[in-house]
Amino acid sequence: MRKIIILIFIIALVSCEKNNEIIENPDNLLIGSWTDVSYKDGKTSFSRSSSLPENDYGVSFKTNGDYKEKTSGWCGTPPLSYFNIEGSYQLENNFITITKGNNSYKWRVISITETTLVIKRELTTQEIAHKKLMNLFNEIEEMSNKETCSNSLDWSFAGYGAKACGGFKGYITYSKNIDTVLFLKKITAYTKAENEFNKEFGIVSDCSIIKKPISVVCENNYPTLKY
Repeated sequence: MRKIIILIFIIALVSCEKNNEIIENPDNLLIGSWTDVSYKDGKTSFSRSSSLPENDYGVSFKTNGDYKEKTSGWCGTPPLSYFNIEGSYQLENNFITITKGNNSYKWRVISITETTLVIKRELTTQEIAHKKLMNLFNEIEEMSNKETCSNSLDWSFAGYGAKACGGFKGYITYSKNIDTVLFLKKITAYTKAENEFNKEFGIVSDCSIIKKPISVVCENNYPTLKY
């Protein structure tokens, strides 16, 4: 019986030593690598790891603010190919703000221990503003698609949106039989809002000029821009 107790004690001691070996900063448990992801009730759980996996999703946080993510991207068709994405992060109270290129998002830390990290995705100020922008554009698209195209003389087009480098983002068709005053007001509001969004969040774009259409033609009852 004594031998069994000693054996259990040794196993527990070795297990604790292994956990301590991969804890890079006892004063900040977030620092290190996290993998073995699981999802439940809108929450994401990670297990601590000594390093990022070769062929699985994982994230790592460095003391200097560097962030690294091992991912397969949006394509989920086997065989998966994993690659690293690098960025930065900021930890403030219980929120982790992760920045990758022009995009940033926020995680709320639900719990963190020596072995487990549980987070919940939170919308950032930029994402909230972008969502409002897309809702406005959806209203414009809905009005644009309201009528079928049978006579091209009943149709026109307008430039919409604002590229960060300047100029319209594109052109959209609309029927002259809808409330054109309201439609064009929505386009003006959207264009102004996107310009402000680009400036506020430092959005960049290419400086190519979008070619202006010359007319609208009806093809299979659908309005098509002609260049």
